[in-house]
Amino acid sequence: MASGNYLFTSESVSEGHPDKVCDRISDSVVDLLLAADPEARVACETLATTNRVVLAGEVRGPASVDAEAMIASARRCIKEIGYQQEGFHWETAEIDCYVHEQSKDIAVGVDAAGNKDEGAGDQGIMFGFACTETDALMPAPLHYSHRILKGLADARHSGELADVLGPDAKSQVTLRYEDGKPVAATSVVVSTQHKAGLDQAEVREIVRPYIEKVLPEGWMPPEEELYVNPTGIFVIGGPDGDAGLTGRKIIVDTYGGAAPHGGGAFSGKDPTKVDRSAAYACRYLAKNVVAAGLASKCTLQVSYAIGISKPLSLYVNLVDGQVDEEKLADVLQEMVNLSPRGIREHLKLNRPIYERTAAYGHFGRQPDEDGGFSWERTDLVDDLKRAF
Repeated sequence: MASGNYLFTSESVSEGHPDKVCDRISDSVVDLLLAADPEARVACETLATTNRVVLAGEVRGPASVDAEAMIASARRCIKEIGYQQEGFHWETAEIDCYVHEQSKDIAVGVDAAGNKDEGAGDQGIMFGFACTETDALMPAPLHYSHRILKGLADARHSGELADVLGPDAKSQVTLRYEDGKPVAATSVVVSTQHKAGLDQAEVREIVRPYIEKVLPEGWMPPEEELYVNPTGIFVIGGPDGDAGLTGRKIIVDTYGGAAPHGGGAFSGKDPTKVDRSAAYACRYLAKNVVAAGLASKCTLQVSYAIGISKPLSLYVNLVDGQVDEEKLADVLQEMVNLSPRGIREHLKLNRPIYERTAAYGHFGRQPDEDGGFSWERTDLVDDLKRAF
C-alpha cells in the first residue's frame, strides 16, 4: 500500500464458510498422508454443497490412507467446525472420494534422481510480505478481520455462544490511513450465521463486544458504519446456503490485498508444491527483514519452473529501506536455500501441520511447539543485523 492518506479494506471468513470447510478437509488429507509418510505427495481438492462433499485429486503415499480414511477425516473436520444442521450434517452428509494415484509424468519432473535435485512441483510466482502495522507484522485491516471472527468462533466452541451463533461468518474492516499508517476504523462489517428467532438488533449486540475487544481503543467506527448481518437474517449457512471449493479464499489466506499474490492456492498441497512452500518461505524472509528493522514494509517475489530446483528469480522491494535491495536479495539466498528441498528442510515442512492453517490466515500466527507455522519464526534477525 502507498504512503499518504486513504482508506483500505480487507475481509476474512470463518472456519465454517463453505470454502474454508473445503480448505480444511483438503488440508486434513495432506496431514493424514504426511503423518503416514513425510515424503507423501498430495494434491487434494474438495467440493461441498447441501449435505454432500466430494474429494478429488492425486496422491502418492501409503495404501493405509485410503478413501475410507479420507472420508472419515472429512466427517471429523465438519463435526469439529460445528455443522449439525439439517442441510449440512457431519454424520449424514454424503461424501464421495475420487482421489487417485499421482501422474507419473509429474513425478518424473519433480523427484530427485541421480545428480538431479528435487524440482519444483509446478511453474509459478509466489510473494511474501511483512509490515510494521501490527505486532504480528501483518496488514492491520486483515489482522483485525481475522481476530474478530476467531473471537466469535472461540466463544462458540467454548459454549458461550453455541446456542445463538452458527459456524458460517464473514468480516470486513476498513481502516483510515494517515501518512501511510492506520489510525482508526471507518467501517466494520460482520455477517454471522445465527439460530432462528434472533433479530438483527439482537445479533448486533451479541457481536459488538467481540469487535470492541479486537480494535485498538478509540478505533470503533461510527454507529451507522457498524454493519452486522446487513441482509437482516442469516439462518441458513455453510455449504447448505452456498457451495464451497478448495482454494477460493487465497487473499484471505495471505495479506488481504495489501500485497501481491501469485495466484496459487495453498490448501490441499504437500510442501513439494512451491505454491505453498515458497509462499511460506517468502513470508518467513520478509518477516525477518522487517523484524530486523531493515524496512517498515518488505515485499518479496520468487519464481520457479516445473522440474527445476533453483528459483529463476528473487525480487525484493522495501519501504523505508535501510539497506541495498540487491545486496539483501543475495544475503537472503545465502541464508536460506530457496530450492523446494531447501525450503522444506529449513522450515521442516514435511510434517502434519497444515489443517490448522485452513482458517484465519496462514500468516501472522504464532509458531507452534510441534513445528506448525514455522515460517512465522524470526530466527534470522540477528544474522540479518550482522550482515548489514
